[in-house]
Amino acid sequence: MSIWTEDRIRRLRTLWLQGWSAQRVADDLGDDVSRNAVLGKVHRLNLSAGRAGSAPPRSRKAATPPLRKATEPRVVTCPVPKPSAVPTPACGTATILTVGRCDCRFPYGDPKASAFRLCGRPVERGAFCGSHAAIAYKGGPQTPDTLLHLAGLS
Repeated sequence: MSIWTEDRIRRLRTLWLQGWSAQRVADDLGDDVSRNAVLGKVHRLNLSAGRAGSAPPRSRKAATPPLRKATEPRVVTCPVPKPSAVPTPACGTATILTVGRCDCRFPYGDPKASAFRLCGRPVERGAFCGSHAAIAYKGGPQTPDTLLHLAGLS
């Protein structure tokens, strides 16, 4: 048995054309009528075209932003501050919540510990400041003791 009686369809037309929302119409029609049922019936009755205050439908093409070509690299460059203009912050003062996009992310300590910090100095290469980039990208010191010391674990 359909939930759509002639009385409900008449009431739906009246309320919808007055500008009521689908949820308000569903609430007015009773507990067994859902918002989606109202929207489906409105669509089948083609009531959207005559609704008061309704905007014309947008084309799907205009609604979606154009896709970026896969060949276009996404480059994010961080400005390298002049040494005299910006004071260099102390190394290891940034947290995971305070480190910025252009701050060094070299870790200090155990990530599970509350004292865990990141370098926080301005980046010079990749995600690291100059001294940490030398370690991260060129290999730097290869002894485990030196790496543990740099990470603040020794």
